[in-house]
Amino acid sequence: MRKFLPQILLCAFFFLITPKVFAHHPDNSLLYLKIYENANIEGDFHISVNELNDVLGLNLGKRTTVEAVNPHIKKIQEYLIKNTQFSYQNQTYKIVFSDEIRLLKVRFADFVIFNFHLENTAKSPDKMDITFKTFIEEEPQHVNLLGIEYNWKTGKFNNEKIIALDFSNNDWTKTLPLNEGSIWIGFKAMVRQGIWHIWIGIDHILFILALILPAVVRRKRKGDKGATGDNSSNKWVWEPVQKFKPAFLYLIKIITFFTIAHTITLSLASLQIVVLPSRFVESIIALSIGLAAYHNIRPIFNGRDWIIAFVFGLFHGFGFASVLGELGFNGEHLTLSLLGFNVGVEIGQLVIIALIFPVLFLIRKLKLYSKFLVYLSILLIIISLYWLIERVFDVEFPIDNHIRVAAYKFASWLGLV
Repeated sequence: MRKFLPQILLCAFFFLITPKVFAHHPDNSLLYLKIYENANIEGDFHISVNELNDVLGLNLGKRTTVEAVNPHIKKIQEYLIKNTQFSYQNQTYKIVFSDEIRLLKVRFADFVIFNFHLENTAKSPDKMDITFKTFIEEEPQHVNLLGIEYNWKTGKFNNEKIIALDFSNNDWTKTLPLNEGSIWIGFKAMVRQGIWHIWIGIDHILFILALILPAVVRRKRKGDKGATGDNSSNKWVWEPVQKFKPAFLYLIKIITFFTIAHTITLSLASLQIVVLPSRFVESIIALSIGLAAYHNIRPIFNGRDWIIAFVFGLFHGFGFASVLGELGFNGEHLTLSLLGFNVGVEIGQLVIIALIFPVLFLIRKLKLYSKFLVYLSILLIIISLYWLIERVFDVEFPIDNHIRVAAYKFASWLGLV
């Protein structure tokens, strides 16, 4: 295994920094629209300080103040106008910003909120073509979301916030119906967001990987007879499963407990019934990877692996909820938003399992598989401890910024972003 050490360290290098780009760090700009009875259309841009710093070259820091943003307002608003357009039947509506600037503080950074209204909407359009490509051309992994906060025509009142449209790379112009329900559109968008957030949530993926690794083998005690001839000295060994079905059913059992757990807490947290500090949740999620990996080396709950999946699945659910809760999606259609997002998460998980499990099943009988399982579990423990230190002490190691750039270039070269 020594000759594979450089490759293992290289994998660790990229895994360590990836969550800084992706995990529970939604690369989103948001646009909330309010369509009033008299055909006035207003809205709010929610723009991440991180994106303003990265793309516009500002130096605000992820925690900022309105006073710090004020000198850059003109530059930011010009960028928003350049990359956002509202039109109907060849008529483009002018975006007029108000003097109101607000901040929304969420876990990963502050959002700057710019209020605006559209001119010349006296004749209310039946639909509107919307281009919303802020930061997408500069950062192709960026996804923009449009939420309907108020629409008299569809009977939406009182803080109605659902995803109506999502905008991504090469798909940044879409049509929004204004006088017909867009619940199905919003539901599909939430499904897509659920898929996206499980795929970019590397900490969730690594936890699932730790659960999948032992699915194609079974841990058994092997007696080592001593001089007295008894079996007083025992050790754990791995034996490959003989058939695909038992291994697959075992995995389904474990993932089902994980799914039940994170569905419970995703719902409780999003409904504001149970709310935990995000720093605590993220730290537990990091810890869960290490403990699940350690369980693969030295069993904690022998024969009851589902306990790890269920207990830590509860905290992963709180992590998923932070994506919804911190970005403010709530209101009458929250149930559909929750359902769509959770369906997307499950689809994303199934795709991950479909990609990983067959490969593990094919290599399970190799003599090196048990060593592969152990060494990969050790790697997961190292990654877990790295994230745990960062999240518990709320620090970011200085090298992270340089690694992040290198990782993004590497991912771009592979065609992943």
